[in-house]
Amino acid sequence: MDYKEGEVLYFDKPLYWTSFNLVGRVRWALCKYLGVKKLKVGHAGTLDPMATGVMILCTGKATKMITALQAQDKEYEAVLRLGATTPSYDTEHEPDAFYPTEHITEDKVLEVLRKFQGTVMQVPPVFSAVKVDGRRAYDYARKGKDVKIEAKPVEISGIELLEYSMPEIRIRVVCGKGTYIRSLARDIGEALGSGAYLTSLRRTRVGGIRVEDCMTFPAFKAMLGQYDDKEETQEE
Repeated sequence: MDYKEGEVLYFDKPLYWTSFNLVGRVRWALCKYLGVKKLKVGHAGTLDPMATGVMILCTGKATKMITALQAQDKEYEAVLRLGATTPSYDTEHEPDAFYPTEHITEDKVLEVLRKFQGTVMQVPPVFSAVKVDGRRAYDYARKGKDVKIEAKPVEISGIELLEYSMPEIRIRVVCGKGTYIRSLARDIGEALGSGAYLTSLRRTRVGGIRVEDCMTFPAFKAMLGQYDDKEETQEE
């Protein structure tokens, strides 16, 4: 493979790593392998630290493909815990409010999910990389500052209930660029007259690339012949 000229690589991002962590480690491994100090490496679509699954990385001139790759539809499997919310809409923060769930039935969940198929208006999480006045929203949130994020239209082409096991439900979502599954969890909770946050999120597909087509970072290093490094921790 010609990493200097440009390659497209498919990874299964591990839990707790940021997208930047994966890009940085891949760049470091490739620079060591190629004997160079610098190499252009970018990713096509961010995944939160608490999410796993398909991440597409591009090297060299292949980074010009990132915009087109980001525009592809994506598929996720998500587990939502009903009856509570967290500031980040996932398990990165502890629950800060609790709500009743006794009124929620499987039929009610199915009814609500149907309302989220198509074009919907969505407000991104305050703990996100969305820019507000030139700064990332999470910069304000981490300092305890209030920040207003405008709703934007997102496309959800498919959503289905995979498992109903209160107080959790597992759903599959097929969506377009810019959709926050954390925000979708929050909105589903509100629509059910309760609260909800993500306890698990896995991106199973980007365009035609499925998670089964992806490699782990340790497997990538082994492919490069890098067996002598100490095992890297997944937590930052």
